[in-house]
Amino acid sequence: MIRVNAWIELDEREIQEDFVRASGPGGQNVNKVSSAVQLRFDVARSPSLPEPVRARLIVLAGSRLTQDGVLILSAERYRSQRRNRDDALQRLLALIRAACEVETPRRPTRPTLASKKRRLDSKQRRGETKKLRTMKPGTDNS
Repeated sequence: MIRVNAWIELDEREIQEDFVRASGPGGQNVNKVSSAVQLRFDVARSPSLPEPVRARLIVLAGSRLTQDGVLILSAERYRSQRRNRDDALQRLLALIRAACEVETPRRPTRPTLASKKRRLDSKQRRGETKKLRTMKPGTDNS
């Protein structure tokens, strides 16, 4: 069992890993070693996830989620397969932890009477300052 947080544990059998050859530089190593990892996790049918977490995870996953509800994470940052596996798993756990956090709804507020008065007073002062710039004594401003 893989512990996500105090309430959620994932069964290791729910995570599928495929190893592919990594792209990019790496010399001969990149051509002969399958060090990149494609981690697959079925979000839609996972018994480990509570329904609200599942819904938020689907939104967070975005384009990494297939139409079948499978989350695919690719990791090819490192040259070793083991480090890429760890990286993909840590990214999955971070995504699930982020989905566990409930966003508090914003409560719309109204400005106080004092703040409205301060705003209007500052606008008045600013307008008077600008008016003084255009009106020069002794000149005709027409």
